[in-house]
Amino acid sequence: MRWDGLILAKFGLNQISAVIDVAKPNSKLPSRTIDVSCAKCHTALFKYAKGGKGALVKCFKQRIVSDFTHDSGICPKCATPFARETLIRGAPAYKIIGGKVVSK
Repeated sequence: MRWDGLILAKFGLNQISAVIDVAKPNSKLPSRTIDVSCAKCHTALFKYAKGGKGALVKCFKQRIVSDFTHDSGICPKCATPFARETLIRGAPAYKIIGGKVVSK
């Protein structure tokens, strides 16, 4: 018996039911909203309900209050890509490309 099979057998699990649940972001929106704009042309991209004091690295789509973009992750005025779509902890989000957006 392999080591991973031994662990699964010890806890009474089979390989089908051994699925790891991932934590979802908090569904309650933070009270602080920030304006996210393009660093190149200063066009408003969206308003985002941000929690915490850190830099804007990722944006969960469910926390975007107002979206001014037509294509996801691309500035509507200068057509510069500012983010990539991805899944973070099972929720759809944007991963912001460094230096492409300015937040106030």
